[in-house]
Amino acid sequence: MAKQQVSQLIQNTILTQLGSHRRVLVAYSGGIDSTVLLHALVTLKLEKLPDLQLTAIYIHHGISANADQWALHCQQQCQRWQVPFVIEKVTLALEQGNIEAQARQARYTAIAQHIQSGTILCTAQHLDDQCETFLLALKRGSGPAGLSAMPDQSQLAGYLLLRPLLTIRRQQIEQYASEQQIQWVEDESNQDDYYDRNFLRLKIIPQLNQRWPHFSEMVVRSAELCQQQELLLNELLADTLAQLVDEHGCLWISPLLNYSEVKRNALLRMWLKLGQVGMPSRKQLAVIWQTVILAKEDSNPSFILANKQIRRYQDKLYLLPHFQDLQSVSLAWNLSSPLNLPDNLGQLSISFQNGECRLPNDDEQVSVRFIAQGTFHIVGRNGSRQIKKLWQEFNIPPWMRTRIPLIYYNENLITAVGVFVTEFGKGQQIKFIYH
Repeated sequence: MAKQQVSQLIQNTILTQLGSHRRVLVAYSGGIDSTVLLHALVTLKLEKLPDLQLTAIYIHHGISANADQWALHCQQQCQRWQVPFVIEKVTLALEQGNIEAQARQARYTAIAQHIQSGTILCTAQHLDDQCETFLLALKRGSGPAGLSAMPDQSQLAGYLLLRPLLTIRRQQIEQYASEQQIQWVEDESNQDDYYDRNFLRLKIIPQLNQRWPHFSEMVVRSAELCQQQELLLNELLADTLAQLVDEHGCLWISPLLNYSEVKRNALLRMWLKLGQVGMPSRKQLAVIWQTVILAKEDSNPSFILANKQIRRYQDKLYLLPHFQDLQSVSLAWNLSSPLNLPDNLGQLSISFQNGECRLPNDDEQVSVRFIAQGTFHIVGRNGSRQIKKLWQEFNIPPWMRTRIPLIYYNENLITAVGVFVTEFGKGQQIKFIYH
């Protein structure tokens, strides 16, 4: 393809994908793909879109000894093209393995912090990347959702992620870069076929394309068909799922018992996707069904999936983050100013309106804890009850029973904030609030 044709193809493809969006954050590694993407966007700004606002972000993983040099190259290139530039450093746990997945997650987490309202993120994945993603999903035994590979548009932390080069071949990107005399950096790890994606790129896909010249395009077509099937399935099941999910995002269990395994697995996957959790395998779904959903009524089952935990309580499934163990935490508090609680629980303060507790006496020290043991006599009840029974009476899920702030005066429990007040704390002077 001639120089002008390749340039126009790539720029017109990006222009079409951009639509009306004019504030763009570009994921810029300095490699050939993201360099071509950024160059094409800069050219569009100069020639067709003067109102286009570009910013480039470089994620410094700290893995390669050349990372500082790459960051400097990107900074200098952006200065040359007059594009605002951001460097964000991330840390990976190399000893935990799966560096590719860690790096990807770290990149998107860091990038999400720089996406402002009205800004979209552009990344430089292309058609050959799409082919690799499909084959990796095939290797894992994925279904239509996994085989859908990468959509040209998706959501990241509530913002739009755009992949405008997904229909462009790597060969075309290389041709563009060569003809436009663009400088880029080479990541030496791209030549290491220890990594699955590199193995496919270096060893497998070239042979497949040599045997069948349009193999990559056909794979991408299959991925698009899988996307369509997945969209159709979601459309057909959307109303059913809406009836199963409550206002807090929890999933009712009882109706699932009336569905076939195929239908309930599809609904479970859709529910997990709503919670932004990576798709579980068929085996994981079977374990969730047997050990969580069908567990005994008096048990406290849980299943860890990626960065979330799946819990069951009173005929509902809950999708929750991982929680810190707060049972040993004790925070002294003088009540004069709000108290910040651990593990993103919010802030604790007092109000003198609608009081339900007494103020502490001069000889009483106030502390905030997250564990209570024994029996307690609460206001409005006759006699004492075990703390476990009280939590049950107030319908407090098991995982919340060590996350609700408990106010102690010396060693006496005064109140479980927002739940009950004990006879030791009975009064109408103050009310404890956390939010």
